[in-house]
Amino acid sequence: MTTGIVITAAGRGERFIQAGGQGNKLNAGFADAAGEQRSLFEHTLRQALASGLPVQVVTRPDNLPVLAACAAKQVPVTLLASAGLGDSIAAGVAATPHWQGWLIHLADMPFVNAEVFRQVADALRQHPIVRPCYAQQPGHPVGFSARLRKPLCQLRGDNGARELLQGAAAHLLPLEHPGVVQDIDLPSQLPASE
Repeated sequence: MTTGIVITAAGRGERFIQAGGQGNKLNAGFADAAGEQRSLFEHTLRQALASGLPVQVVTRPDNLPVLAACAAKQVPVTLLASAGLGDSIAAGVAATPHWQGWLIHLADMPFVNAEVFRQVADALRQHPIVRPCYAQQPGHPVGFSARLRKPLCQLRGDNGARELLQGAAAHLLPLEHPGVVQDIDLPSQLPASE
């Protein structure tokens, strides 16, 4: 059974720009724990690839740094001038018909590590929807099994998979990993580089 990761990277990051950030937030750089300077997107992509699971990225045709990072790692890309997260999820799932499970992950969540991706994928073998949580807060990536393929492909707009999560019982997977609830929406949330 192939379960893969769909990284949704097609948003415009408007809150980031309104708060004074320069350009698309996915291209903003910061140093990781080892001191390596990379873009927000590259940090997220590296963590996903380290899981050993296949990865599909959905991004905007004009986000050249994201496209270059994917090309460098030979990661397949679906191009979408996205109208919202729902459209991105639908495009990513439609582009991977050979998968039997999808971990939907947001490109602005670089602190989710490879082990978290593997744990969610493993739990997806027993449950149709798996969502990691930290301190009772639901997080990402959200795992969906093959039986949700059709409704995932029909998602539209800005709500992502919220309606699917409300309509079905998601298995909450408690993890001692705050990264599953930590995204970057504002320049002030970027880790300070040394």
